[in-house]
Amino acid sequence: MAKNTGASKFRKVDVDQYDEEIYVEEAEQQEEGDQGPSESEVNTFLAQGKNAEALGVVLKNPPVGTKNQAVKDRAVQLAVRVLTTFKSSEIDPALKSLDSKSLDTLMKYIYRGFEFPTENSSAALLTWHEKTFAVGGLGAIVRVLTDRKRV
Repeated sequence: MAKNTGASKFRKVDVDQYDEEIYVEEAEQQEEGDQGPSESEVNTFLAQGKNAEALGVVLKNPPVGTKNQAVKDRAVQLAVRVLTTFKSSEIDPALKSLDSKSLDTLMKYIYRGFEFPTENSSAALLTWHEKTFAVGGLGAIVRVLTDRKRV
């Protein structure tokens, strides 16, 4: 038989804090490093023909923490410019050198590039998407589409 202890501790738990409908977005702090990739560094690598290094610079510092849309748009334009400079034979070795986080960031840039197509960018982005999907798998697409932090 159960004892009645008179405990009322369970009544002090706020169950409403676990309600999905009352979601408060976390306060994102603006970091100094969240200004996106360095355009001058990327331009230097592109001028030297070092496309893989330029891609690494673009993926190293994505502006996911900033709320400034101009910074994000500038980073996407820079990323699309880097991606369109690659020849199709250079894409596979560049993708093999990337880790999982960089592949996800690359997929974010590819999807954002699809939102604002420019001349010849769609064909290049489709090629990049196909090859990135082959390396990253379906998980890369799911992680990008469900992530709240966009580039």
